[in-house]
Amino acid sequence: MLFQHHLRLLVMGLTKQYLRYVASAVFGVIGSQKANITYVTLRGGEKGRYVAVAACEHVFIWDVRKGEKVLILQGQKHEVTFLCPSPDGVHIAVGYEDGAVRIFSLLNGESNVSFNGHKSAVSVIHYDALGARLVTGSKDTDVIVWDIINECGLYRLRGHKDVITQALFLRDKNLLVTCSKDSFVKWWDLDTQHCFKTMVGHRSEVWGMVLLSQESRLLTGSADSELRAWDINYLEEAKAEGEPKVKKGKTLLDDDDEEDNKEEVDESLEERILTCEKAGSILREARDRVVSLTTDRHARVIACHGNDSVLELFTVLSEEEVQKKMTKKLKKAKKKATKAQEASGEETEEPVVKRMLKDEIIRLTNIKASSKIRWVDCLSCAGGELKVVLLLQNNTVETYSLKTSQKTPVADKTARLTLGGHRTDARTLAFSSDNLAVLSASGDTVKVWNRSTLQVIRTMACEYALCSLFVPGDRQIILGTKSGKLQIFELGSGSLLETVDAHDGAVWSICLAPDQRGIISGSADKTVKFWEFELVKDKETSQKRLTVKHKRTLQLEEDVLCVKFSPDHRLLAVSLLDCTVKIFYTDTLKFFLSLYGHKLPVLCLDISHDSTIIATGSADRNVKIWGLDFGDCHRSMFAHDDSVMFLQFVPKTHLFFTAGKDKKIKQWDADKFEHIQTLEGHHREVWCLAISPNGDHLVSSSHDKSLRLWERTREPIILEEEREMEREAEFEESLAKGDAPVVPGETQGEAAPAGKKTVETVKAAERIMEALELYKGETRKMEEHKYACESAGKELPPPQPNPILVAFGNVSPSRYVLDVIKKVRSSELEVSLLVLPFPYVPELLKLFNSYIQQGLEVELVCRCLFFLLKIHFGQISSNQMLLSVIDELRTNTLSKVREIRDVMGFNSAALQFLQREIESKEDVMFFADATGRLEEKKKKRRKRERAVLTIA
Repeated sequence: MLFQHHLRLLVMGLTKQYLRYVASAVFGVIGSQKANITYVTLRGGEKGRYVAVAACEHVFIWDVRKGEKVLILQGQKHEVTFLCPSPDGVHIAVGYEDGAVRIFSLLNGESNVSFNGHKSAVSVIHYDALGARLVTGSKDTDVIVWDIINECGLYRLRGHKDVITQALFLRDKNLLVTCSKDSFVKWWDLDTQHCFKTMVGHRSEVWGMVLLSQESRLLTGSADSELRAWDINYLEEAKAEGEPKVKKGKTLLDDDDEEDNKEEVDESLEERILTCEKAGSILREARDRVVSLTTDRHARVIACHGNDSVLELFTVLSEEEVQKKMTKKLKKAKKKATKAQEASGEETEEPVVKRMLKDEIIRLTNIKASSKIRWVDCLSCAGGELKVVLLLQNNTVETYSLKTSQKTPVADKTARLTLGGHRTDARTLAFSSDNLAVLSASGDTVKVWNRSTLQVIRTMACEYALCSLFVPGDRQIILGTKSGKLQIFELGSGSLLETVDAHDGAVWSICLAPDQRGIISGSADKTVKFWEFELVKDKETSQKRLTVKHKRTLQLEEDVLCVKFSPDHRLLAVSLLDCTVKIFYTDTLKFFLSLYGHKLPVLCLDISHDSTIIATGSADRNVKIWGLDFGDCHRSMFAHDDSVMFLQFVPKTHLFFTAGKDKKIKQWDADKFEHIQTLEGHHREVWCLAISPNGDHLVSSSHDKSLRLWERTREPIILEEEREMEREAEFEESLAKGDAPVVPGETQGEAAPAGKKTVETVKAAERIMEALELYKGETRKMEEHKYACESAGKELPPPQPNPILVAFGNVSPSRYVLDVIKKVRSSELEVSLLVLPFPYVPELLKLFNSYIQQGLEVELVCRCLFFLLKIHFGQISSNQMLLSVIDELRTNTLSKVREIRDVMGFNSAALQFLQREIESKEDVMFFADATGRLEEKKKKRRKRERAVLTIA
């Protein structure tokens, strides 16, 4: 026994323990380009103070006045692609890259409702006027309407052939209008889920669309400089007899005449709902396509921009203003006609002034932003003030304010969010020696961040930085730039101390000497230069400051991509453009080894703390591990699916991290040549990373503009489990990607079910199946017990209940099945039942009958019942065994639903009575439309008072 214990201890001692790194924070990103920007209100706060922007997979709510992040809506894995606040301002709908939609509360930042229906990225989201329905459009060309109150999908509308760019509900009619990159604008009747009109007046993609003038005008933006306007005329349904009835786009005619009359029916339906005619065009100043087109809430101001930095604002005049304008025009025309008549002495006709589109929509002003605009949102405030927020392409948010009532409005810049991120990608990172500060440098600025708070400590203007390091003592930093210079900054004052003309080409790499007395720099000018730190007297301040003095130069035959000292200061490794790594002795600069084997240049390398191993990462996607004693290749590993951009050893270990253009960061063991873990989170190429001196933190930078902090936990990684989890994730992904189950009798028409098969729906169906199996088992057990009691002629002790039922508080098996169904998300219920095999359905129908009789969850049970009857109608109706069950269900369901409806009607009437009572007592109005009705009453009272005064 003692021997076995010692053996176990020995094995544990020999087994290397790996610790898991997990995502800690995302910072450095102000607003991602993929999703729009929108104004939101927080806790009844000031209008126009808070904006919501996407930040990779999260949503940041910024207070633009303070320039602070006030709320983070946590995402999971996929990038945010669209944002839309609810009409009441309490919620925000967020669309993701994988087609999911989640609704967050702006009060606490939590998400309780999620919808899964699209196969690819959500491209547009809009609420209806009440905030009860949601329409989403996607890159998969489908439009889906969701019921937010019931948390389920209503229907999927098919018809477009390219990405949906806009989808709008009409306020008073149950209609929907959508536009797409397929150049069509489609009108949908939501009562019949049928496209009754397709507008084909555009020659290219329709990129944006807004409704104006109480939804009597449609304005569309396309790939040219025109904004096309269309007049909408809503018509009453024709009541003439003999017209064919239409349901779901099909005529209720004889089968022989169906095909011949289909086109006539569509035309008649279109004519009965609305007509849409072109009213003219507004010319934009920009010549390229419309990138985004939006209006304020009252549709009085139109904001539009292309791929440049100019935002064009137009205003829609009210009917009174247009009439005034037309009266003035007519007076002018009459004056002109009178003058002409006097000059010629002949009588002329009465002048007629035609109403043009330019009389109704006029240019307000242009706003010139500091960079190219990506998205815009505008908000009308009290006193005719218009607030505009712009998300720019360089990771900046700008806000402007202007008075629309002025004759020539001028936009004032009110805020600019720039401090929390770089304008361009951060290409180099470094940790300070005390693990507390992180340096990031981009094409124009270098920033120093506090690692624990993620706040910017210093921001300094610099040239295009490619490499960086902290000088020992952490008071200065040195940058290597694209122009071949070394820049030295003082952190205390945030000033540039010196710019040294070091090389004739880009400085790709700098490395601190192990003795900390100097640095080396490698450049595209084919040289490696050695520099020593020196303190010199500043001529201006007469105080000593740091500089670097050039000591020696190593001339090479190819461009230098990366340089590194061995920690024992004995060797120098230089990566060259000819795909080799040359090793030199540091003291004599004599050639020692050439490491060749990579097919493409080595972009990054590092040497282990004990100077025995060198790891090289290349553009050929491989990582090679070499011994530094003989230059032999220990192992070549396929590391990433694209170029390996950065490689660094974890201090005092033989573990190292690599970063690739495939968006991944991976950890490897250089002794066992094993892949330990993959850190996924970035959505674009990862340029570089830095590991803290104690190895507890890692920071990475990517083309998605984000910096990510990862931290080492105490949780050990077991490699077999890690691989198993990866395989499971792959299997689940493939499971969700399988063909969606087909509903018998459903045709592939314009309307289809909204949900889609996902891992969650498959798991929910499995849980229902398991619950039904448990129910059958328990029922069988009770029957056997009953039979045993009858055979024995006495009462036997009851069988032991299933442990699962005990865990759920000794619930009955039938109640357990209901609890399992209740736990399925409302938005996933139909698809879960669709996946359920038919042999389970008869048992479920019998259970539904008992639930309805007991009055348990009648609404949910009816929803499941009607769906199962719809999809399994053929099999259920042909099954003689189920006839009695269906007959019982019909009777029970009708009586129970009628009973519930009566209770609801009674309660509704009672609530309305109580409301009227309280209102009459306190003269207070309730609910959303109260203020509007109060204003109307006041106006009527004032009119009456005026009438009385005039009579008096």
